[in-house]
Amino acid sequence: MVGPARSIASRFNQNRIRKTEFGRNHETHRLRARRRLGALSRNRSPGRNLRRYLTKPGTKWFLVTADYALGHQLEADAKTLVTAKGGTYVGSVRHAFPAVDLSSQLLTAQGSGADYIALANAGGDTVAGIKTARDFGIGQDKQKLVAFFLTAMDVKSVGLAAAQGTVLTEGFYWNLDDRTRAFSERFKAKHGAVPSAIQAGIYSSVRHYLKAVAAAKSDEAKTVIAKMRELPIEDDVVRNAKLREDGRMVHDFYVFRAKQPAESKSEWDLYDLVATIPGDEAFRPLSQSTCPAIKR
Repeated sequence: MVGPARSIASRFNQNRIRKTEFGRNHETHRLRARRRLGALSRNRSPGRNLRRYLTKPGTKWFLVTADYALGHQLEADAKTLVTAKGGTYVGSVRHAFPAVDLSSQLLTAQGSGADYIALANAGGDTVAGIKTARDFGIGQDKQKLVAFFLTAMDVKSVGLAAAQGTVLTEGFYWNLDDRTRAFSERFKAKHGAVPSAIQAGIYSSVRHYLKAVAAAKSDEAKTVIAKMRELPIEDDVVRNAKLREDGRMVHDFYVFRAKQPAESKSEWDLYDLVATIPGDEAFRPLSQSTCPAIKR
């Protein structure tokens, strides 16, 4: 089963698998496409990486938070990480899900004096937040707008006129280098658009699985998983990647800034690369993994 690890169908099938002998032995080794930076993933690396990279001693943060589990967790993580980095967590304001009008919340954030106003939400709520922030001039001066969960597809949807200057992070972008561009051109020729991070991630995951099956000359689960950990993950999608003992695929992450419309040279030319975060820094270390299969 390959796909978003938090989709409804995926959860249903995972629950069924857990009840089998295979599931009891191998549930923690599910193959996941961990480049998806959105609300359906348990991976909180996007927001964590942004806070870690942007926070300096004295940096002030204010969050506009979705009032449900994801937002609450992002808020708690932000307080801990910003403080640990010497920054100041000014505060937060929550909004209902789905968001109807974020004007009040963003005006409160704007008046907080924070250096960074972060959208601790996802999907349509983030898009709505970006549009409203633009209307109020947020992100057009020293006060910057940050989106913890934003994808190239979201930026394309909202448009660079509204999204320009927004800081975000992803694990894949079609225009990173020659290899991602070559892969994306092949994908676009068949599908009419460049691949999203989750589509690229699924490609990478399936390719590595099939490579391991061929190398192991077996499709038996334990054998293939061992071979997947042994083989380097080398393809046109990810960089410096490896599959850890806890089933997490570690790879480089990237901090981007949405371009100004005049800077964009083509339909999907959306980002400027700000920084590369090595995989060992981008993900929670193995020593902090909660995977029950890890021998302590």
